[in-house]
Order: sequence, then structure tokens, then C-alpha cells
Amino acid sequence: MGLPRGKLFSRRVDRIWQTTCVSKLTLALLFVLLSCTDTRAQQDSLSEADRVRIAEVYRLAEAVQDSMWNGWSEAPFALLLVTPEHEYLVHHPKPSEDFRSVRYDSLIQSVIYVRERVYSTSLLASFPAVGGVPTIVIGQPENTGKSSTFWVLTALHEHFHQFQSSRPGHFEAVDALDLSAADETSMWMLNYPFPYDSTIVVERFVDWKATLLAALRDANTPDFDDRLSAALESRARLQKVLEEDDYKYLSFQLWQEGVARYTEYKVAKAATRYRATEAFKSLGDFVPFEQASDSIYRDIMQGLTDSSLDKHERVAFYPAGAAEAMLLDVANPEWKQQYFEERFDLTRLYGEAP
Repeated sequence: MGLPRGKLFSRRVDRIWQTTCVSKLTLALLFVLLSCTDTRAQQDSLSEADRVRIAEVYRLAEAVQDSMWNGWSEAPFALLLVTPEHEYLVHHPKPSEDFRSVRYDSLIQSVIYVRERVYSTSLLASFPAVGGVPTIVIGQPENTGKSSTFWVLTALHEHFHQFQSSRPGHFEAVDALDLSAADETSMWMLNYPFPYDSTIVVERFVDWKATLLAALRDANTPDFDDRLSAALESRARLQKVLEEDDYKYLSFQLWQEGVARYTEYKVAKAATRYRATEAFKSLGDFVPFEQASDSIYRDIMQGLTDSSLDKHERVAFYPAGAAEAMLLDVANPEWKQQYFEERFDLTRLYGEAP
């Protein structure tokens, strides 16, 4: 026997309502799922500008590195980009478990890995940050005060540090300096108690920088040998007022940071003959490599007159070490072949010094 007409109508209404509610619930869940997926995709995605800059780092390195330093392309080249919320890792052989694999990026030619941010967004450094592998850890240009061009050059400065630290025996040689005072974090390289405020040390350092500048200015003149002799004698006078460990630290910084700064300049100079991609040149803060090269050279020369130990501390070693490397190009063009054998003392590389 059938249902009364009124009850039949009510049952149909209930079915329609239930169906509608299920559909609405399904749509709501689907919307939430799509929203979460979209949010995850946004988190996992590098900005187009970041992709272009990172790709240019590897492209420029491939074009210049081995012609500048034999074997440089064999060094690790992992890069960790630090953004305000996340960190993106590329060209790393063994990411740690806190990273998620996102996708292969054909522009960067690497799998991209991502994790929540750990490091400062203003960092510009190279150290074994992930899995014990020397890694460039670098913030975005807007957070590091760099234009896209100088950001790329800074990344290659840090890539040179990867080259230094990956050479056989490097860490054993650093340990043999015995300067860490039981500091196993390597922070001693930044915090070593060098006598930056010693009056006599400051005076001798100023005198030495002046002789470096004079030698560079006369690099292609008959006076060069005399200028170079004066620079070496001035460095020897500086050594006499330093304790043995202090002089070892100075020499180490000149060898490590000074030559990295020199290499950054040489990369910029070589890049004046390099054709950047149109995508890179279209970035709003692109600076032609010719201008960047001139700017770095001026900064090195200016640092030989303006940077002071008591004010700039270890950063004052950068232009001095870069200047020594530039002098070595003139005095002993083959010096790079002995650079990793004669560690931590550039004076050993002058050959038959005048």
C-alpha cells in the first residue's frame, strides 16, 4: 500500500534536501582541499625573479670558473635561498630530512627542496649548512642590500669559498693554525681577538696598505719592482709588531677572504664579455657587468685608503688581500698553481721577489 500523498511529498523534499546538503558539503571540502593545495603550491614555488637570478649564478659560473681557477667547477655548488618564510635548496647531493622535494626546475637544472626558514634573511655566507656539505646560504636581494647583478657576483664569491674548503686537507690545515681556542663552530674566524685597536698595529697596517696602493698604481711601469719591494718590507714591519698567532690570523684572512674578494672582481671583469640572459637583464635592478666590475675595483682601491682596523676590523683585510692577489698577477702570473699548496700566506707566492 502506497504512502499518503502528503507524506510522499515530504519524503521527496527530504531526499532533495539531503542530496543538496551532501553536494554543498562536497563542494566545501573540495574548496578547502584546493585552497590548501594552492597555498602549498605558493609555498613551494620560487618567485620568477629568484629562479632567474639563481639560474644566472650557475650559468655565469659555467662560463668563467675553470678559465679563472683550474678545477673550480669540481667544487660543491649547493645553494640555499633564504626567504622570509621558507628556504629553498638547489644543487645539493643529500638534503637533510627536514627538506621536502618539490619538483625539478628545468631553468635551474636542479630538484628544488623546501623547508621552513632557519637562517637569517640577510645572510651572505658559505658553510656546511645542510648535510655537512659546503653550501651557499644567501638571502634575497631585497633583504641583503644587493642588486641582482651584485647578488649573483656575491654568490660566486661564496662559491669560491666552497672551492677553498673542498680542497683536500683544507680543514686539517685550518686546525693546524691552532687559532680556534677550542671553538668547534668555526666562529673564531669571525671573533678572533685580533688587536684591531692597537695604535702601533693600526699605524703599520695603514702604512702597508699605502705601499700596496702605490705598487698597484705602478704595476705597468719600470718602478713596479721597487714598489713591490716596499710593500713586502712594509708587511714585514707589520709582522714585527704582531704576536705570532695574530700574524697567522691576518695571513689566513688575507688568503681566504682577500682572494675571494679578488676572485669576485675577476668574475665581474670576465662577465663583461659574457652575454647575460634576457630574463636576467630585464630584472628591474639589473646593473651591467661593466659597471659592476668598475665598482668593485673602486671599492678595493678605496678600501686601501679608507678602511681602518679600529673601525672595520676584519673587513679591512678584504681589500688588502685582494690587492695582494692583484699584485701577484703581475709579479708571478703562475701564482694560482701554488695557491692551495702554500696555504694561508700569500707572501710565499711572489716567487723571486725583487
